[in-house]
Order: sequence, then C-alpha cells, then structure tokens
Amino acid sequence: MYLEYFGLRELPFTLTPNTQFYLNLENHQEAYNLVAIALTSGEGFIKIVGEVGTGKTLLCRKLLNSLGPEYVTAYIPNPSLSAQGLQLAIAEELGAIVPPEAREHQIPQIITERLIQLALEGKRAVLVIDEAQAIADNTLEAIRLLTNLETERSKLLQIILFGQPELDRLLSQPNLRQLKQRITFSHHLRPLDLASVGRYVMHRVTSAGYNGPQLFTDAALRQIWKGSGGIPRLVNILTHKSLMAAYGEGVSMVDRHHVVRAVRDTEGAQGFRNFKLDADWIRLFAYSVAGIAGISAFAAFAHYGWLAL
Repeated sequence: MYLEYFGLRELPFTLTPNTQFYLNLENHQEAYNLVAIALTSGEGFIKIVGEVGTGKTLLCRKLLNSLGPEYVTAYIPNPSLSAQGLQLAIAEELGAIVPPEAREHQIPQIITERLIQLALEGKRAVLVIDEAQAIADNTLEAIRLLTNLETERSKLLQIILFGQPELDRLLSQPNLRQLKQRITFSHHLRPLDLASVGRYVMHRVTSAGYNGPQLFTDAALRQIWKGSGGIPRLVNILTHKSLMAAYGEGVSMVDRHHVVRAVRDTEGAQGFRNFKLDADWIRLFAYSVAGIAGISAFAAFAHYGWLAL
C-alpha cells in the first residue's frame, strides 16, 4: 500500500521472522554469542527464554543459518509431540533411517548409532527446539535421556531450547530437576529500551530500501516504545500501522499522533482502547449525556419556575 510512496522495496515490518532484518541488538547478540560459545566448547544443554514477541524464533533461524558445514542440525519448530513422535522427528532430521517395523524402544538406539556415525565423520549434532514451553513432561524425559549420549570427551548431541517464561516454570517441577541441572548455559531475552527501538526501526526501513530523511519523529519513536513495551513484534505492528496512517494523510513523516492511532487499534499494545467497542466509554458517554440533560432540565425549571412565581 505505502511501498512506492515511501520508496521501499518491501514491507519492513512484517511478522514473519526474516533473518534479512536481523539486527545485532545488545541483548540478542549476547544470546547469540552465548549459544555460539557453548556449541564451540561442546556444552550439552542451552536454554534461551523470552516473552512472546521478543524475537526468539528470529534468533533461532539466524543461528541455524549461521552454523557451518561441520554441524548437522535437527530443528523442531512444534514440539507438541509424544516422546515417540519427538524421537521420530529427531531421527528424521538427523538423517537416520527408522524402519516402519521398528519398535518404540529401538528408536533411541537408532538415533544413538546415527550420532556415533556423525561423530566419526567429524560432525557436531545439534537439536534446536522452538516453543519448548509446549513440551509435555514425558517428552522432556525423553530429551533428558538424549543428553546422556556422550563420548569420553564430548556430548554426541547438543540441545538448545527456545521458549517462553512458562518453560522456566515447567523445568522447576521437582520431577524435572535432573533435566534442569543439565542446563549449562541460559539467557533471558529482555524487551528493547528506547534507544534500541530507534535503532531497530531505522534498521528495518533502511534494509527495506528506504533512503531519505528521518522517517519517524523522535516523539513517534518514543510513543512506539511506550505502546509496544519494547516487544519487537508489537513494534512491527505499530510501525506498520503508523506508516499506513501517515500515508493516508499524505505526509512524508510519521509523527506521534499516527502512532497513537496505531496503539488505539492494536490489542496488546500498552494504552490500547478500542473506542468503537469499549463498553466503559459507551457508558461514560451515556452518563455524560444524561448528566448534561439533567443539568439543563434543572436550569430550565429554575429559570421558568421562578418566572412563573
């Protein structure tokens, strides 16, 4: 809608995790460096936790794209599987052949043999699980058993869990304490601060082809930061809608009032209020009208009543 108007090649604020728009913000770079160091040193278990919309999946894909040919990865984007279902998915991702007649207890052995083969070839096997807070307890136990696979020098399989804060609560259950103790590195993705939101927005628009004067006023960026709470997904939504609002007005710069309109239209944004459907505002308006009418009636009665007397 507004691409040509603002001189953009593509939409800069889509919700699809596109590594082209990845920015080395401090907190995300800390997480990336931690995972890279852990994988290089052969540590077995890593956990990255962040609120909804903080960029976990984008970081996950950036990591997968950056691993060299010495790594063989098993990526599980939806771990809502049974223990056997997860094992089958891991085996398939690692290139192991599981015969149709294989029994449940044979699948871990097939995975082990494949991991040993990869180790002999000089390959490092990495299991990456996104949305790990959705893993069932019995499936987590199957993952714990995979962490036992090792040689005298290193783990045969390194595991990285990406999940929402519910993952921490899940791992805090007494029956999962053995698994929690095996996590050697962990990191928490925090929301962006005001300066990072400004860098993030500018990086996105320039990566999408913008080459002009400042597109967002400082007041607009501050309002985006306040309305989004520093959550990148909400930043994307608010900036996209703000650009639409500025385009609709025919102006070349996004200002605070455009962002305010976007916030009012976005559920989940801080300060969101749907004026069209908000019952509180409807009641407030009705009470105000009734109050004004009452005052007017009283004033009319007082005026004409005294005249009658």
